[in-house]
Amino acid sequence: MSEFLRDFAKRFAALDKNNLNRLPELYSYDVAFADPIHQVNGLSDLHVYFAELYANVQNLKFDFHAFDQVREGKGYLRWTMSYSHPRLNSGKVIQVQGCSHLLWSDNKVFQHRDFFDAGAMLYEHLPIIGRAIRWLKGRLA
Repeated sequence: MSEFLRDFAKRFAALDKNNLNRLPELYSYDVAFADPIHQVNGLSDLHVYFAELYANVQNLKFDFHAFDQVREGKGYLRWTMSYSHPRLNSGKVIQVQGCSHLLWSDNKVFQHRDFFDAGAMLYEHLPIIGRAIRWLKGRLA
């Protein structure tokens, strides 16, 4: 069990729009961050991305389920993200399962890659596109 991953998850889960000034405690200045929707490089761009994310959603919360260290400085976090947005899912809470792959050195993450179903997070909850995606998923199942 990695103490670094457990500590990172705890501090990451505590982030919100009012304390993004804590990002330098978690990430290196040259961090590379990517998820299925965005890719940013550098701590200042990550700050902008997170500020926009927290400004546009409500009740954003991460529950971490597993902390898997592959080797020193490399590991995975498995999580469930919960959030609501007034224009998605009639404002009801949306939950998405995901995984973060992290590389770190000197107790700071320099590469963070999130893996999750972007359809389940966003597209399925849009009025017209969502129906088409849900229909298509049902047909493929």
